[in-house]
Amino acid sequence: MSCDGGYLAPVTSFVDIGASVAVITGGGSGIGRAAAMSLARRGCRVVASDVDVARARSVAAEISDAAGAAEAILCDVTRSENLAALRDRALDAFGQVDVVMNNVGVLAVGPVEAIPIEAWHRIIDVNLLGVVRSNLVFLPLLMAQQRGHIVNTASTAGLLPYGFDRLPYTTTKHAIVGMSESLALYLRPHGIGVSCLCPAGVATNIVEQISYFGEAAAPRAPSLPVVDAADVGELVADAIINDRFLVLTTPEVQDELRERARDPDGYIARRSGSVR
Repeated sequence: MSCDGGYLAPVTSFVDIGASVAVITGGGSGIGRAAAMSLARRGCRVVASDVDVARARSVAAEISDAAGAAEAILCDVTRSENLAALRDRALDAFGQVDVVMNNVGVLAVGPVEAIPIEAWHRIIDVNLLGVVRSNLVFLPLLMAQQRGHIVNTASTAGLLPYGFDRLPYTTTKHAIVGMSESLALYLRPHGIGVSCLCPAGVATNIVEQISYFGEAAAPRAPSLPVVDAADVGELVADAIINDRFLVLTTPEVQDELRERARDPDGYIARRSGSVR
């Protein structure tokens, strides 16, 4: 609602993408790189960050070679000072921050009872608290200017109950979905849009971020198509432009969500192979 008690008029976007600056964590490869390239093609200036700074620099060079504007910086999302340095690099280079994409994720794979508490701590620290730290660093800036857009990368494993073989990852991605929904309610009246990206299968190098413990059984997951990271980058850019909250990489996920909503108990029984 507006300050005078009336409802806010619908908006197409909270940012002018061609005049915006985007900061992206995990921007050196995969979905982060693809989003950086898609935004840059639309005129957005980009600050790509990654714990592997060489990869971030490679992305920035690609954008610059294509006549775009980009910077690169190392960023470990478990360190608040790294996120503050990311913010400051964007402000020093381009004078503003409009889009923040939180796109870092690590996994531990194995039987639930075999994954140690230390792995849980690490994954929560990176996947979930990394976004919390980002909020603490960037939200004061976005709220002060009453303009911006946040993209949080979750997963279909945060929407559907199949990721028991990667339970710490699944748990954090469910948390990010809930956090993003609540942020959308809170931030929209402040002129800030929120998108929650829930990829299914995407061809990336995420296997580099997996730690294995024991031998996990294959998850009882729905059969979903694998898409190219470049296509996901386009979906992210379009979601920012059109202020779309839930971003799915394949429409089949909607069918699964409807089936689950109609009969949650039956859905779990069917997915688990139980007789009902």
